[in-house]
Formats: sequence, structure tokens, C-alpha cells
Amino acid sequence: MNSTLLSTLLRWLKTLSRICGFETADSFPPGHPYARTRWEPAYFDIASDVKPDEIERRLCAAISNTPTVFAYITNPTPRMQRALLNTIHERLRRQPGAGATDLVLLLINAYQSPHISEAVPGLRNLIRETQHEDTNLRVHAVLELLIGTPRGLDVIDMPA
Repeated sequence: MNSTLLSTLLRWLKTLSRICGFETADSFPPGHPYARTRWEPAYFDIASDVKPDEIERRLCAAISNTPTVFAYITNPTPRMQRALLNTIHERLRRQPGAGATDLVLLLINAYQSPHISEAVPGLRNLIRETQHEDTNLRVHAVLELLIGTPRGLDVIDMPA
């Protein structure tokens, strides 16, 4: 069998396998607005035949339940980022002194990618401007931005 025919056959079988849901998805389908978003399939068991809106809903639910899984997502969508931001808000609301440094660091690390879509206006620029600062100063700067963001964006709203 020549290599072109074999390559075509393998590509067709892979497409069929994806359509039937035999594979575990690790990204949105090609052509999706967030096609660069990737996740570690070992942490998110999502069949390849699941629709993109449902995939995003499941990933957001996973982030809400176990926020540290955010670390296993590359180029998270704004909705996924808001799921993490809501978790940060809840943690700060329940225990203001405890902080949410670990979760803010996950967000900062996600913004290392130039392909991430910004969930909060100014966040990318702030993270870039503070890249040479101490970790605690970066976290504090991000929290200040998030606390000062209007509630309509569905991000952190802390009492004074």
C-alpha cells in the first residue's frame, strides 16, 4: 500500500473515531474560535463527539469544583477564566485573610501565552508590566485590578 493511500486511510479513521466519540478530546474542533485552547485529557474525560459548548461547560464546572485543574489548560477561554475568577472571589469572600495567591498564580501563568483571549480588560498588560516584579507584588497587582473591575464583568467584588 503506498504511503499516500495509507495516510488518507489513517486520517479518515481518525476523523471517524472522533465523530463516534471513541477518543478523548484535548481541544475544540478545528475552526472553532478557541481552537488553540488545549487541555490535558487525563484530567478532563471528555469524549470527542461532545459539542463545543458542552465541552466548555464541563471544563468550567471542573474549574469551579477543583480550581487547580486550571493549570492543565492552555489558552483557557474567557469563560474558563471567569470560572477561576469566581472561585477566587468566593475564597476571598469566605476567608479574606487566607488569600487566593495560588489561584491568581494559575491565572498569571496562563497569560504567558500570547494566544490567550483576555477575560478582563487590562489584565494581559498588567501581567506583562509586572513580569519582573516579586511574585507577591504581581498577585497583589492582579487582585487590585480584579477588585476594581465592575461587577458586570462577573469578576471579583470585595468589600472595602
